Amino acid sequence: MKSFIKTLGVAILGGVVVLGSYKFFFEEVPLQPSYPKQTPIEDTLSVSPVNYVASTSIAGVDFTEAAEKTVHAVVHVKNKSVARVRQSWSDLRSGRVPYRETIGSGSGVIITADGYIVTNNHVIDNARELEVTLNNNKTYKAKLIGTEPNSDIALLKIDADEALPYIVFGDSDQTKIGEWVLAVGNPFNLTSTVTAGIISAKGRDLDATDANVQSFIQTDAAVNPGNSGGALVNTNGELIGINTAIASKTGSYVGYSFAVPSNNARKIINDIMEFGFVQKGMLGISGGELNGNIADELGIDESEGIFVSEVVEDSGAAIAGLRSGDVITKIDNIKLQKFSDLTGYINSKNPGDVVVAKVLRDQNFMDVRIELTKNNTVSIPSIDMNLRNLTKEDRAQFKVTDGVKIVATTGGLSRYDMSNYIITKINEDDVSSIDDVQQILRKLPPSATLLIQMKNSAGELERFRYTMD
Repeated sequence: MKSFIKTLGVAILGGVVVLGSYKFFFEEVPLQPSYPKQTPIEDTLSVSPVNYVASTSIAGVDFTEAAEKTVHAVVHVKNKSVARVRQSWSDLRSGRVPYRETIGSGSGVIITADGYIVTNNHVIDNARELEVTLNNNKTYKAKLIGTEPNSDIALLKIDADEALPYIVFGDSDQTKIGEWVLAVGNPFNLTSTVTAGIISAKGRDLDATDANVQSFIQTDAAVNPGNSGGALVNTNGELIGINTAIASKTGSYVGYSFAVPSNNARKIINDIMEFGFVQKGMLGISGGELNGNIADELGIDESEGIFVSEVVEDSGAAIAGLRSGDVITKIDNIKLQKFSDLTGYINSKNPGDVVVAKVLRDQNFMDVRIELTKNNTVSIPSIDMNLRNLTKEDRAQFKVTDGVKIVATTGGLSRYDMSNYIITKINEDDVSSIDDVQQILRKLPPSATLLIQMKNSAGELERFRYTMD
């Protein structure tokens, strides 16, 4: 049955998906997580009222008010970093490794009057110094508050001597396909650029091979290198997305652009502000998208929804009574067509939140209340692993009291099958949880070499040497 369950992914017409847009015009830099701890502050990121009226017709649509509201709240972000360059013969003879300073360019969105700015993680990645220029040409040094690399979101802070213009968050769940939107940013260092388009699709997952299922808003508003981290706004001037990616063969816009939905970005930002890291809730299921062929095999009339293949032990779904073979057609009255519709919505929620799933079982529909539990599986790009905290069963099986389980290997490690291994130590530090792993990695410099001690299913200790990206 698994052969038809894993039918995830999308095919983007006309090009190769360029995830994360471009931090530099001619090169990409791998993402590195950064989670500095922050003092909790009051949540000031207000959401617009839900009584949402979208402009979906060409006649009578006026973009000038939305542009005026937003253009002054979108900033130019410069990332000063050091990159390794090609060695000369002189460098080779002397054993030198040459480096040069590089300056990356992107955009950011002011979201509070006291200077908090949201941008893309890839815009600020590996930065030694961050500089923000406002629309009035005033320039400030920026402090990195925190990042969430999997969603490509980062939070910055500048200290200005005056209240700053900012953009109010809209409700991205209420946006509609065909609705007019504006993309505001700084493509090719052209500051304060506004382009218009419509929402072409929602819940778009750009990489079917990636375990981290994303859920982007797709638009045909022109987005180019430098737009990364800029605002996607509706005709009311409300922030409904953070422009993040394009689909292109050339690296420049050819008709498709993608944005992180504002509800997801807002949740990430609030978590970074309050906790210093991002809390992730999970429903607790795995499965795939329903279609006509699968529905015929299951003997059901529905052709849209999420087919449940497995339920995670001790998860909210398991506690609520979901079973393998169930079909989820709606979540909080939001219709589900793709798995990314589900993950995108769940990613905007916190552990402890309750959602209502409409479930089809044995030809009958029922509403099931599910409390989201903490997602104990975390993707850590810097070591190309997805890790999970141990369950009681893991501890008994591997005869360990502490450690974390490798759920999957990704990136450069994907050719090695290390699933079902337990990490017990990194370098000289004992590991008892994912938090321990993250704290160890934060203390290390980029490109550090790790000695990872693991225990396999046979109870044997193994050691693996790995150089971080």
